[in-house]
Amino acid sequence: MRKIRCLLVDDEPPALELLGKYASMIEQLTVVGISLSAVKAFDILNKEKVDLMFLDIQMPVLNGIDFLKTLQHPPAIILTTAYREYALDGYDLDIIDYLLKPIPFERFLKAIERFKARRSASVAPATQVEETLTFFFCKVNRSQHKVFFDQILYVESLKDYVRIHTTKEKLVVKGNLGAYMRILPPQRFTRVHRSFTVANQHITAYNQHRVSIGEIKIPIGASYREAFQQRMGQGQN
Repeated sequence: MRKIRCLLVDDEPPALELLGKYASMIEQLTVVGISLSAVKAFDILNKEKVDLMFLDIQMPVLNGIDFLKTLQHPPAIILTTAYREYALDGYDLDIIDYLLKPIPFERFLKAIERFKARRSASVAPATQVEETLTFFFCKVNRSQHKVFFDQILYVESLKDYVRIHTTKEKLVVKGNLGAYMRILPPQRFTRVHRSFTVANQHITAYNQHRVSIGEIKIPIGASYREAFQQRMGQGQN
């Protein structure tokens, strides 16, 4: 079982000590860095492979939210703070979880399980039978619009709506990305980000950080990266 490489960032030594203690109690976790500031954390990220970062918000010089916004390719993030009011800011940045201090061990453990679930969320068994349906209908304005699966390039989240990009047009429809993931055939579509699902057959290139569909570049979220690479490695299309 591959270790989850963690970075702990907090300006309070007792908080770091507690996180380190909790991490040592979970066999799959290994702490590869500890930092009292966002500036030092940036240096560690440049030197170490980090899967998951526990990040405090209220820190001197550069707070956790602002630090996270500076990272072009951040690892998965679990925010730790005594301030509940920052929760919405964190979720806008696609964090895994938001832990309020003082952090009980059971809550820490639940956050780790959320990370593990997110990491494996978009992997579907290679032996799963392909669906026989080739299309679905969605409501656009006041009409039901027929959409063929093989014409969809990718689907983009727009909060309470989604934009379906096809080879012919773009359709904005009511709903959320999670609901459309239950409609799209799982062998043919992969969620790569909190805001994007892509059609495997239309992927023309990819690397650790983005998927290309022709000239279109789509980011790969840190918590979806491993599952996506596993799926591509299976040669599914």
